[in-house]
Order: sequence, then C-alpha cells, then structure tokens
Amino acid sequence: MDTAPKKVFVRTYGCQMNVYDSERMRDVLGPLGYAETAVPEEADLVILNTCHIREKAAEKVYSELGKIRRMKRERAELGAEMLIAVAGCVAQAEGEEIVRRAPAVDLVFGPQTYHRLPQLLARRKEGGRAVVETEFPAEDKFERLDDNVLPRKSVAAFLTVQEGCDKFCSFCVVPYTRGSEFSRPVEQVVAEARRLATRGVKELTLLGQNVNAYHGLDGQGRSIGLAGLVAELSRIDGIERLRYTTSHPRDMTDDLIAAHAENSKLMPYLHLPVQSGSDSILKSMNRGHTTEFYIRLVEEIRAARPDIALSGDFIVGFPGETDDDFESTLNLVREVGYASAFSFKYSSRPGTPAAESNKQISEKEKSARLQDLQALIHAQQTAFNEAMVGRSVPVLLEKPGRDPGQLVGRSPYLQSVHLQADLSLIGTIVDTHISGVGTNSLSGHYPHAV
Repeated sequence: MDTAPKKVFVRTYGCQMNVYDSERMRDVLGPLGYAETAVPEEADLVILNTCHIREKAAEKVYSELGKIRRMKRERAELGAEMLIAVAGCVAQAEGEEIVRRAPAVDLVFGPQTYHRLPQLLARRKEGGRAVVETEFPAEDKFERLDDNVLPRKSVAAFLTVQEGCDKFCSFCVVPYTRGSEFSRPVEQVVAEARRLATRGVKELTLLGQNVNAYHGLDGQGRSIGLAGLVAELSRIDGIERLRYTTSHPRDMTDDLIAAHAENSKLMPYLHLPVQSGSDSILKSMNRGHTTEFYIRLVEEIRAARPDIALSGDFIVGFPGETDDDFESTLNLVREVGYASAFSFKYSSRPGTPAAESNKQISEKEKSARLQDLQALIHAQQTAFNEAMVGRSVPVLLEKPGRDPGQLVGRSPYLQSVHLQADLSLIGTIVDTHISGVGTNSLSGHYPHAV
C-alpha cells in the first residue's frame, strides 16, 4: 500500500446527516494515509458529499465539478494526481449520468456505500476507469464502520441513529436516495456514543430522516423506540445533553412526549416540520396528518414541557396552493408560535408525484408568499430571543469566539451565545445571564467570567 502522505478535501452540502457522513468518510480514509485539508487545490482526493433536497441541486454539483476539473488538470501538469468523488444523494439519484456529464469524476457512490471507500479507491486504481456504486447493500454499513471510527475531539457531535423514509411525501426524493427506514441496533448506537463521550463530547444530536420513527433492537431482540434510546444514552457518563432531528408529527409517540418532561438531559427544543397549514395541501403532499392533528400534538407537547421551543419546516407555492391555503399556513404559524423555522419555495424534484402536477405556481407568486411567511417567522424568532434577556440559562461552551477572550456556546434552546470566558471553560456548562440580542445570537455574562 502507498504510504506517502495524502490529503483529502471534503465539501459537504445539505443536512446534518451529510455532516455526519462526511466525518465518517474521513474516518474511513484515515487508515489509508489521508489527512484532511481545507484547500481543494492541494488535495489528492476531493469528495463532494451532495444533497438533493434544495433547488437545482444536481446543476450546482455539475457547476462545482467544472471548477474542480480545472484543479485536477493543473495538478496533472505538475505531475500530481487528483481523484474526484461525488457522494451522497445527488450521486444516488444521478449515478452513471454524473460520469457521462463530468468525465473527470473518478468515483460516484451513494449514502449507503461510503463505508466501501477503500475498496472503491482500489477498484479505481486497478481498473483505471470511473467507479459507480449506487446499490443499496445488504450489509449494515454502520457495523462495518465501527472498527474504523476515530471520534474527533469536540464538545458537540451528531450521531446518526436512523436512516431512510417510508412516508413518501409527494415532493420528496429521500425514499429514493436514502432507501426505506432503517434503525441502528441500540447497543451499536450506545457504543458509538460512549466513544464520543471519551473524546469530550457533552452534547449529542441524534439524526434521522424520520428520527422519531426509530425502532432499533436491543440485546434481547426487543424493539426500542426513540424514548427508550434517549433513556439509554442519558445514562452515559459525560453526556450532558441530548437532542434529535428531524421528526415527523405522525411518529411523535406518547412516551417520547413524556421523555421531554421526565428526562433532564433531553433539551427543551423540538424541530417538528408541518410543511403547510392547509389540509388540502397537506393531503396533496401525502403528509398523513391534518392541521388539527398537528396543533393538538403541539398542545400535548407543551403540556408536558411548558418551556419547550419549537421549530418547523414550511414549503410555500406547492402545486395547487391558493391564496386561502397560504393564509391558512400563516394562521397556523400565528397559532403555534415558533422559536425558529425553515421556509422554502417549492421546487420540483424529478421522479416525485408533485413534479408531474399541472398546477404549478409562478415563481413571482412563490417569492411573494415566501417573503410574507419569513417576515412572520422572523418576528416570532426575534420575540423569542428578546424574551431571553434578563434570564439566566445554562450554556454549554463549545469554542473560542471571534473576539479576544470570547467563547461561544449553546443555550438549551439551540441559540448561539457569546460571552467573555477563559478557554479552560470550553466543554463546561455555565449559568449565563443573557444581556443582549444580536441578529442571530445572544450575548451574556456569568459571575466568574474573565
């Protein structure tokens, strides 16, 4: 095996699960002699870990590949090799088309096969041709990865516990790119969490396309839900905080709601996408719930944990959405009251039912509606943040800030908090008096700040 030092550059697009996957790719490549670089021009291997959720995702990848192709040519002129890999959901969806349109690409592999990176690289070296691997393998990739994982030192970390989706929302490509729902075994998740704890991780965010659909098997072969998994993880020494995302309203079980009231390590913050406030649009989206169901669910969650902060996802301009449908979405936002939310204009995804609709909304109308919705969401977020001023909240200090003597941490509600404190306090939780509100963060101090 070539033992010369090699460098890998990974560019990650999209969701937290892709961030997790990119970390694991680096872990897999470590034993092969690859060290991470932040400069793509000097990389022996460039990986684009792609996302297919946002508008024109594939075209953006092809545009990026054009830039990297030039870097590859320049390195070749200097006698150095650069391999280009496209990973993730665009790779899964496009497959051989990527190599056809971008012949400089050496590897194409989906999110279920990145544990095979060493074998894929070997096949590329031996065959001299591009390798495309977009099958859904039968083996458990997480089990294959466990022997290779070398957790990085950090205060907060992502931990994928569930993948795939069986909901088939009419606008979404996830079931086609990530496959059907799969939950990792409880003991496998707990073992990885323990390894992260030994590396200084204090806060874990559990990830899944429908994370609250988790149903992993324990050592006795029993199916355990997300509430049970959270209980197991909360017993790990060193893990002080737990979060999870992204949830589906239909999978918000009574025991999980109760866990928010009973488990002090489960943070009072919940991302619960609804997508629309119109029942007719929800039906067209194949969401499987109504606005009444969603609002009643929110009431139950708040009854269990009155201080919980909610965030959500919204799509405006879905095919067939009328002015009344959009007004229903605004009314739902007003009734629920969000601490934060993500909102997007509908954009079609080839192969999804909504893309075939003949009731598409004009870009002008979608933009106008999005502007109105985001103004309302921004007002709610600002009000939530301003209500923190004068309160003392526990803040997990994560890293140095931009200014001298400044640290940055997270409140229980996932807000970024800046305060003056010594570097030695990174990784600790300090009661912080909130004294100011910025555009996207809070500022504060605590009695022992320096």
